[in-house]
Amino acid sequence: MINYNPREWFTFIFRIHQADTVKKLVPMFIALAIYSAGIAWLELEVFKLSEKDHIRNITAMHGLLGFVISLLLVFRTNTAYDRWWEGRRQWGALVNSSRNLAIKLQSMLPTGHLARRYFSHMIPNYAMALKDHLRGEFHPHKLEGLTQEELSHLHSGEHIPNQIATMIMSKANELYRQQVITGDQLIVLNNQLESFTDICGACERIKNTPIPFSYSVFLKKFIFFYVMTLPMGYVFGLGYLVIPMVVFIFYVLASLELIAEEIEDPFGKDANDLPTETIAGNIRKHVQEIL
Repeated sequence: MINYNPREWFTFIFRIHQADTVKKLVPMFIALAIYSAGIAWLELEVFKLSEKDHIRNITAMHGLLGFVISLLLVFRTNTAYDRWWEGRRQWGALVNSSRNLAIKLQSMLPTGHLARRYFSHMIPNYAMALKDHLRGEFHPHKLEGLTQEELSHLHSGEHIPNQIATMIMSKANELYRQQVITGDQLIVLNNQLESFTDICGACERIKNTPIPFSYSVFLKKFIFFYVMTLPMGYVFGLGYLVIPMVVFIFYVLASLELIAEEIEDPFGKDANDLPTETIAGNIRKHVQEIL
């Protein structure tokens, strides 16, 4: 995730970073400039069309459809941002649940009990495993406090966060059988652990439910044909200035679509994705401070 000062907006105009849509769209800019120049040359130099030709009225279509495309793009970006913000809310809930579980365990377990060390590793391990799970990865070296047997067991499973949650719950039940904690305390811990699975399910819902294919394809086609017909009508009023105008309009429309595509899956490694690595690291730091 890019950290920046929102008040220094003037510097953003001249700064191009890795996530900037300009870098991604440069090939399309060149192609559109050549296409627009070709249309302008054909209409003005080859066919020598005048402003009385009916093709000039194609600009009326752009005026009518401009409002429609703006509504579609607003809906697209709002939907993508809602997914990004929902992902951030879920990871914020994971931070709170991890701290609450650690605080409750700190008050329930006797001072110096070995289970304190176990939970101080396993609670942050859940956050680390969830982060990698949402990225389709698994990095066992980032998990702490596990024996070689436990690590080999995790390797054989497909859903690492569920397995770690099961290990935490099994340890809590073991403490209950050893009468280290009471039945009421076990119920409290169980409710706290359920929130971990709820958060995992919510994040999986965001990741595995993309924008409907038909809607995404329609919007891309709409932008494409809208921009491709721009030079046909506006060339009579602008001449060869239609070339930069078409490129700029395409930049505005396509950039909104690219931004929406990037943030609709907020758990990856793109520049504008959520800082899940940092959040998981903070969970480890705070839980180990508590326990």
